[in-house]
Amino acid sequence: MSTTTGPGVPSPRFAAFTAALPFPLDEFQRRACAALDDDRSVLVCAPTGAGKTVVGEFAVHLAVQAGSKCFYTTPIKALSNQKYADLCARYGTDTVGLLTGDQSINADAPVVVMTTEVLRNMIYASSTALIGLSHVVMDEVHFLADRFRGAVWEEVILHLPEDVRLVSLSATVSNAEEFGQWMTTVRGDTTVIVDEVRPIPLHQHMMVGPRLYDLFDTGGGRDRGGRTLVNPELLTQVRRRNSLDGGFRGRGGFRPLPRPDVIARLDAAGLLPAITFVFSRAGCDAAVTQCLRAGLHLTDDTEAAQIRRIVDEHTADLPRADLEVLGYAAWRTALERGIAAHHAGMLPAFRHTVEDLFVRGLVRAVFATETLALGINMPARTVVLEKMVKYNGETHAELTPGEYTQLTGRAGRRGIDVEGHAVVLWQPGLEPQAVAGLASTRTFPLRSSFRPSYNMAVNLIDAVGVTRSRQLLEMSFAQFQADRSVVGLRRGIERHEQELATLRDRLGGPDSDIVDFVRLRAELTDAERRHERTRRQDRRSAAVASLVALRRGDIVAVPAGRRRGVVVVVDADPDTTDPRPRVVTVDGWAGQVSAGDFPTPATVLGRLRLPRHADARTGRSRRDIASALRSKNVAAPRRPKHTRTGGDTREIDRLRRQLKTHPARAHPDLESLARVGERYGRLLRETEEQRRRASAATDSLARTFERIVALLTDLGYLTAGHDPAVTEAGERLARIYTEADLVVAECLRRRVWAGLSPAELAGVVSTVVFESRGDEMSEVRGPTAPLRQAMAETVRVCETVRGDEVRHRLPVTRPSDPGFVTAVYTWAQTASLTQALAAADAAGSDLSPGDFVRWCRQVIDLLDQVRVCADDPETARTAHRAVAAVRRGVVAVDATAG
Repeated sequence: MSTTTGPGVPSPRFAAFTAALPFPLDEFQRRACAALDDDRSVLVCAPTGAGKTVVGEFAVHLAVQAGSKCFYTTPIKALSNQKYADLCARYGTDTVGLLTGDQSINADAPVVVMTTEVLRNMIYASSTALIGLSHVVMDEVHFLADRFRGAVWEEVILHLPEDVRLVSLSATVSNAEEFGQWMTTVRGDTTVIVDEVRPIPLHQHMMVGPRLYDLFDTGGGRDRGGRTLVNPELLTQVRRRNSLDGGFRGRGGFRPLPRPDVIARLDAAGLLPAITFVFSRAGCDAAVTQCLRAGLHLTDDTEAAQIRRIVDEHTADLPRADLEVLGYAAWRTALERGIAAHHAGMLPAFRHTVEDLFVRGLVRAVFATETLALGINMPARTVVLEKMVKYNGETHAELTPGEYTQLTGRAGRRGIDVEGHAVVLWQPGLEPQAVAGLASTRTFPLRSSFRPSYNMAVNLIDAVGVTRSRQLLEMSFAQFQADRSVVGLRRGIERHEQELATLRDRLGGPDSDIVDFVRLRAELTDAERRHERTRRQDRRSAAVASLVALRRGDIVAVPAGRRRGVVVVVDADPDTTDPRPRVVTVDGWAGQVSAGDFPTPATVLGRLRLPRHADARTGRSRRDIASALRSKNVAAPRRPKHTRTGGDTREIDRLRRQLKTHPARAHPDLESLARVGERYGRLLRETEEQRRRASAATDSLARTFERIVALLTDLGYLTAGHDPAVTEAGERLARIYTEADLVVAECLRRRVWAGLSPAELAGVVSTVVFESRGDEMSEVRGPTAPLRQAMAETVRVCETVRGDEVRHRLPVTRPSDPGFVTAVYTWAQTASLTQALAAADAAGSDLSPGDFVRWCRQVIDLLDQVRVCADDPETARTAHRAVAAVRRGVVAVDATAG
């Protein structure tokens, strides 16, 4: 692996390329292009907006000049469409093609833009399009850390022909050299170029009320570790507000500025255009509505006229009958005022319109979810973060430094702004030091998410056999990282074993009385800790149950915490995991209590009639409630002593008896040797844990692959024997690219989906791609008897597969989800968008127009795979008709738009 080489003497190819650029190249761009010019692969890691794509464009230039081919891959279709338009503008539509699954434009062109999945599928199919390929650009290659789709990047890197030069473009990661070493191992000499300097400086701020403060000390003050100090004026202001907040945590006291006021404040400071990240689709839409109601205008009449013209161009092909359900009028009004939302729930045509207007400088305030930060070219002067917590798909979690950098990286438009601005809105509980920690952290390691799948296994075995497939898995970045970690673990194990041998000698050998005595003492400590943990869990469970049972007007005693004493419940909380009812105390304090305040369950001591409209957020109401509570004269009971609860103590008693009569007690130097023995026991446990981790890291991919092979052999997708081959059924599985690939293959093989109409087939296919946004899965029966039967059989197939996976100790496929069946069936029956969304709503699925289009496109993708690989000709023909039935109206418009 070579790093940061000098540019050397520019070649005529490089000179011709740079001469056509409207700007001079930065040093990192010149070094990366020089490496490519020297026929080496290159990994470029640089911040958002630094101009990494110039290196990819030079690879395109080299291929065009040499008469060879270049594939430019991106992680999402929207980026592919955007790059296709950029390259067409430079090289012309005859030279550039596009392949995204939705569409195929000029696929035999010398330069083809595609999603990474398309290239992976071409490699597995041994496509003739790979002939003459000299360069592949992998934009946003850090997506290989994505837990859902990351394996695709590693598959491509491992399988591309050796003579293809790879241009990998990544956000800044702290282990770029490690990634580059792996690339050199599997691809040959790879030059690593790391540039951590933002082309546009980024200034960090916090908005406290209406005032905008610098986050860091502008005087350059630093702490002992050399880090820039937080602005002392900001710290003083936040401390003052926290002390005056009165405990309402944002429901009273100080709150963040209303959204329209934030935008107006930024406008007055010359900080628009701005992207405000809200982390909620509904929050984005609500923000736009709030700005409209506040009468906010960010455009003049001339700009509004331009906006109307551009909106008309983008929406000309949308069916007029669907505009009302799309909320077209309000959306257009907001755009004319320079305000918009941007999130995945919007119709793609609407999102693309917003992107176009924002880039033109006509929309100046966008409220967006974090999906906007994933590569779409929408930089702004300012980025605003409303909260530092977002939902990560499983739970609400604090932003990581990498997420913070990705989001704020949108601030600062190259060639327009001399600096960018990141603004965090203060709210009670948010400490400036925490924000400063995120803003100043530069450690974002890239971790592989590579795991073998059923489709991957049959494709690998079909292409190179089982032995070579194992070798390829061992060459993955996941295994590379695991092996590097194992090196450290094994060194630690060796050191521990040497020390263990020394300690054993001091203790008289592994079977000595002292070693046994120390072992029993450790077992007793563990048993006591388990018992205490169980007691705490039991106490918390009892406290939670008692808080959930509380009702408005209940008088209870808080036995512990800062608010110990008699309180009355003013707002109950039915949350069964962490209930926090709001209460008012006898001295007029209002706030929430939790299970931590109740070491013993809450007991209702009486009732207080509360006025229906009593609002504890107002001072007068709190005083009235407190006065009424005092008049009740309810005394808090004496705090009871804790009782020993939480399970059986017989094991603890047994261990204590054994220790009391143990022969080691007669040893004259027991306590001194016992301390040595405790060190020995602790070291022994640490060593065993290191061995377990080393074994898991070394063998995890290989074991998973072997289990997949065993399951596929059992089901007949592979032949039995030492060197299994792919069967005819396995060849069909090899052409199914979806999370539930094995379920789809089994449904086709068992003819579960045979004999259906196009609309019915679209409906049942949707059950294996759709995933409800909430935890609750819809209970949908299906509109027709054949569809209901197919759905029921699909569920049975899925449960059988899941059972097989459990038996083979493999991760289980998620259950089928019927939440989209009624909507896509209704749509495929040529109904309107209004009718399809109404059908979804009636079935219990809350779908936005954007969700509807997105899921329709995923159904189309799978239907197209069914068309290709179904062994039943009638099912294949039905899938073809189903694709046409679903790809119409807004779905067809947006398929071509992105």
